[in-house]
Amino acid sequence: MSERYQADTVPIPVVSAPAAPVPAASVPAASVPEASVPAAPTPAALVPETPTPAAASGAPAKPRSEWADIAKGVCILLVVLWHVIMKLYLTIDWHLPVPLPGLWGAFGDLLLPLRMPVFFTISGMFAVAAVQRTWSATAKSRIARFYYLYLVWFTVHTLVLSLVPDFDTLAAHNALEVVEELTITPTNLWYLVALAVYFVVAKLTRKLPTWVVLVPALLLSVIASADLLAAPGNRGQLYQNLFFFLLGLRFRPLLERWARVATMRHLLVGGVVYLGCIGAVQVLGLQDLYGVWPAVCVVAVVVGVAGAVQLERWRKGAALLATLGRQTLPIYVMHMPLLALLTAVVVGPFSQVGTGPQLVIAVLLPIVAVPLLVSVCLTLSSWLRAAGATWLFELPKLSRADRRESPATTAGSPAPSVPEPGAGGRY
Repeated sequence: MSERYQADTVPIPVVSAPAAPVPAASVPAASVPEASVPAAPTPAALVPETPTPAAASGAPAKPRSEWADIAKGVCILLVVLWHVIMKLYLTIDWHLPVPLPGLWGAFGDLLLPLRMPVFFTISGMFAVAAVQRTWSATAKSRIARFYYLYLVWFTVHTLVLSLVPDFDTLAAHNALEVVEELTITPTNLWYLVALAVYFVVAKLTRKLPTWVVLVPALLLSVIASADLLAAPGNRGQLYQNLFFFLLGLRFRPLLERWARVATMRHLLVGGVVYLGCIGAVQVLGLQDLYGVWPAVCVVAVVVGVAGAVQLERWRKGAALLATLGRQTLPIYVMHMPLLALLTAVVVGPFSQVGTGPQLVIAVLLPIVAVPLLVSVCLTLSSWLRAAGATWLFELPKLSRADRRESPATTAGSPAPSVPEPGAGGRY
């Protein structure tokens, strides 16, 4: 079976739900603020956000809660960790008396349903305002932007990966493969293509009832995850994750409510349920059973939101994770070629050292490699921006009108208020 998860004014109908008030006692003092994700959304999940200015009336902007950024920060770390394990760590020729490589591999598999479903759910939540804008505004700030970034970094990846042809990732080696990977079979940068496509789908379906939109998306995810649909390369990821983007878009109020009331007990119970589900899937080989994988991913989203809320209480760690969550784009687009170069350098020597040094490497390599790659990505991004190469991370502003637009206009202008679930079936 194929690999699973490898890490803008028209009202949109939404499923109604009873808007029962949340008792004050049910929300701990240090928990998430009243608005888990503020009414003024940030740019879509991979783009560094800028603070939204106060409304023209002079009213101060609502404070931005960190739990969603924390969730994104955790997800991008897990994406990098997964790639380190699969493309570097497990390619080393280990000769150890204990199965440490297998344990790291099992740990990566354990988190498969969590990374991208949570990432896309948060992306959908942040997409509310963008989907409600005009077609031209959404096309420029979202659809064209994400596909432009894919084109730019596809070129960079193709050039760098040509230096390490044995590295285990999809890369173009001839003109036909270039055309294919630019159109129907995206590379490891598929998240950018997915966002561009998902915004088109969200705009086209914005007037339809929620069930009319989500049911086909869920069926597509079910079919793709059960390997009933041909999906070479990373194309299957586009099929499987549309549902979670639309879930975040359509059920944002319910997700915000869950974030307000989720406690440590909820997290512990949900964690046990999740471990039971993924354990059963792995042990019994249920990955291809119709509907099982999307169901486990939904559980992972619920647990992931609860976990991010609890992490928000961890002051220093939460601040670091939230900062990463606001800078996921450079990490996402740059870590793979850097990992390819690192793999080419260390796999040979690490495969030839003695058992003692290999034991140390087997324990520490993923723990060291992930923060190293993330730090290098952010440092390079800072240097490139300072040197004026912002075109690597932003769609260039070609017209005077584009140049006059503020960051809030192009990246995430103030959103209309989001009523609680049950308010006329709309948001």
